[in-house]
Amino acid sequence: MATLPPYLDQNNSNPFTQASSRLPDDTVFYSIYPDDSLSQNALQSLHLQILNSVSSFTSSYIWQHEPFTLTVSFQPIPHLRGQLRFGDNLDDEWFTVFLLFQISLTFPSLSIHVHDTDGEFLLIEAAYHLPRWLNPENSQNRCFIRRGIFHIIPRSSLPIPTLTKSLNFLIGNEGITVAPDSVQSVIQNRIAGYPEKAKSNTHTVRVRVPVPVAQVLKHAPPLISLAVEGFYDRDVDMMKHAAKMQRFLKGPTGEVEMVTVAVKMSRAMYAQLMQQKFQAPKCYPMPSKADMEAELGLKIASGFEMMYQEKKKQGEEGKGSDWKQYIENLDKSGYFKGLLPGSEEYKRLMENAEEYYRKSSSFSKTSEILNAPVRQIDEILSLPYSAEDFKNQDIPPSDDDSWIYSGEDELNSALQDRQKEMELYELKNKKKKSKEEQDTGPSSSSKKKKSKEQQAERFDLTDIVKSMQGFIHKISSYAGAEVPEGRDPREVELDVDRFIKELESAVTGEPMDDDEGSSDMDFDECEDGGDACDQNEDEEDHFMDSYSDAMNDELKDTTLKKSFIHANEPSGLKDEGTSNAKEEVDEDFSPVDVDVNLVKNLLDSYSSQQGLPGPASNMLGLMGLQLPKDDKNKRDN
Repeated sequence: MATLPPYLDQNNSNPFTQASSRLPDDTVFYSIYPDDSLSQNALQSLHLQILNSVSSFTSSYIWQHEPFTLTVSFQPIPHLRGQLRFGDNLDDEWFTVFLLFQISLTFPSLSIHVHDTDGEFLLIEAAYHLPRWLNPENSQNRCFIRRGIFHIIPRSSLPIPTLTKSLNFLIGNEGITVAPDSVQSVIQNRIAGYPEKAKSNTHTVRVRVPVPVAQVLKHAPPLISLAVEGFYDRDVDMMKHAAKMQRFLKGPTGEVEMVTVAVKMSRAMYAQLMQQKFQAPKCYPMPSKADMEAELGLKIASGFEMMYQEKKKQGEEGKGSDWKQYIENLDKSGYFKGLLPGSEEYKRLMENAEEYYRKSSSFSKTSEILNAPVRQIDEILSLPYSAEDFKNQDIPPSDDDSWIYSGEDELNSALQDRQKEMELYELKNKKKKSKEEQDTGPSSSSKKKKSKEQQAERFDLTDIVKSMQGFIHKISSYAGAEVPEGRDPREVELDVDRFIKELESAVTGEPMDDDEGSSDMDFDECEDGGDACDQNEDEEDHFMDSYSDAMNDELKDTTLKKSFIHANEPSGLKDEGTSNAKEEVDEDFSPVDVDVNLVKNLLDSYSSQQGLPGPASNMLGLMGLQLPKDDKNKRDN
């Protein structure tokens, strides 16, 4: 008996029921919720009624990968659900939307939700017509199809929509949940023309194939989708099956004849067959002068062989999507202990997991699904048939495939339609904005302007001085300027003693003694007081006086000192009649107003930035100050 993997023992959960972290690509998902909670038997009955109601639309339709199906589910509430992989054939997705609208018309007591791997694709389609408050973050459990109409539950009515609350609200308030007419129009235009459009998406072509392939296509035309998928998604291992052709090159009497038949497929399938080159296997009876019918028949027959053998192998192993999900969940739980695939211990754990998987219900279910086309083909080929059944038949010519070369025109047309839609949306917004400005009138603009002026007047310039002083005295230190919490500090390393000695050497002209310097392990001599400390203070005072004198000598012949504002300087222009001598004497004895100069220089620097980021705004922002907008240029104009 297989030992349960630790994943099951520790968490007491089933890896088969856990949701996979990866959603299938190019897949549409749909859920159908009855108004009343139904039992399993009632849901099964509803299931059959719905499939029967759409059978007239789907009976002759060739799906790209898989047909429209439904299953019964009770999580989180009783409902029907399904998913359909449309792959390269986007028409499959919109045909599914058409079917869902038809179901909602036939069964008015149902609410239907549909989305794909991109999200709420119906909202994406109608993006230029949605209410402004609606976005991908708040659209969950808000969008439903009901009675042939698209509904959006308003945010004001249900701020936090759970699935149950949304369904209950939708049932009792259909009048206020109906989406705007423009949204309805976009969605209805997208599905307009179905089901006739679905029929026009098919392409019929003449091909020469082995008789067993013709027999299968005669009794099960939809299997062409699996054959094309098998050919288009082939790999090296699958090519080995095509090299042998064990199933479709052996007839009832041994030797297989080639016959001409008409095959109906989707346009996407035809394009997939046409765009790939394929070399015929040695065992395949390919004519010396192969034409298009023979080449397409080769690809279809090879696709059938690869699909049949691969499905048969997967069915025996039971390793479908459930198996991949099962192994993925085991790996995430740490079941494989980080071992390398291929190691002995890894193989032992994998065998244990496979043994447990084979005894699960998921294995039997997966095997049955994977084996379904294999059993169907075997049953068809078990019936009596021969090449004579396909001779002397009126085979229609292949459909015109000029559409395959006109895709660029269709794409340009679709892009132009989107461009027009975007231009109309922008024009609508401009008109709305213009109308709002007209409604508010000039008084509103003057109020806004006056408010800005009042805000500027309330700004106290002394705040700059106080903040700068606090920044210097409280936040700054010998290690550099420290920024407030929440910002990334940049440490500044500075050897203070060496810096002072270098300045002193530059002022006195005496060379600096490089041997003198403090070590990281030296103690501060002034820490406990003493004569040494007093002596250092006197030397520092003497140095600062010398430094100040040297600085004044360097600047006395420049105009720099005239750029500073002095304490007693009047705010207006100076009297031009005043002598230069008196002006120089006043400046010598009139101290510089440090605060005023600080504010003036900061404001000049801020003004020169012209609203762009710069050193002044960055430094003031660091101190928590924000200057009002500079309207100097506007006033000058």
